[in-house]
Amino acid sequence: MLYIETLIAAPLQDVWRLTRDPSQHARWDVRFSTIERYRADGQFRYATRVLPGLTVSGVGFTAGERYRPDGHATSALRFTCTHPLSLISSGAGYWRYMPTKDGIRFLTGYDYVPGWGRFGPVADRVFRPLFGWATAWSFDRLRLWLERGIPPERSRNQALAEAAARLAVAVVGIAAGYPIAALVLLLPPLPATPAARRCRRRFRAAPDAPVGPARS
Repeated sequence: MLYIETLIAAPLQDVWRLTRDPSQHARWDVRFSTIERYRADGQFRYATRVLPGLTVSGVGFTAGERYRPDGHATSALRFTCTHPLSLISSGAGYWRYMPTKDGIRFLTGYDYVPGWGRFGPVADRVFRPLFGWATAWSFDRLRLWLERGIPPERSRNQALAEAAARLAVAVVGIAAGYPIAALVLLLPPLPATPAARRCRRRFRAAPDAPVGPARS
């Protein structure tokens, strides 16, 4: 199972709004190009643009929601995709919102069955870590939006610009006879640039003390 967690210093209602509204969710989550709810019972369609002119789409639905008096909230979901190019055929997971004195522990745990028939499990050895990285990168992108007011589109552009600048410095340095210039690729991202490394990737069982009610 993939597990990703971040701590967001923002009100719970704001975290809830940007993660539960399909149109807002698609803005910060790099795994999806579009998400749209099409039934009142919580079913939604999602799509990912793999290449220009090529989109893989699937269907998901909310399997249940739970709210506790102490402010914690959990939303379970299931999803399926019948597109022949999708490396994910079906899966399930949850989102959890845990108020603490320092902010909201926003976390997810999910797993899926690989597509592609007998070749799926082999390809998934490469795809699964990348998918986990993309989830963590997206969580930090959401955090920057809520904590610093940096829109997801701007943080995406900043990440691309920073990566290009680092690569240029490394290439020019190596060409000039300074191979140590390649170390610039290993430097931590700037504080306003999304980074998957800032998210926890292993399950932490001990909850923090709740501080307020959940809102929808």
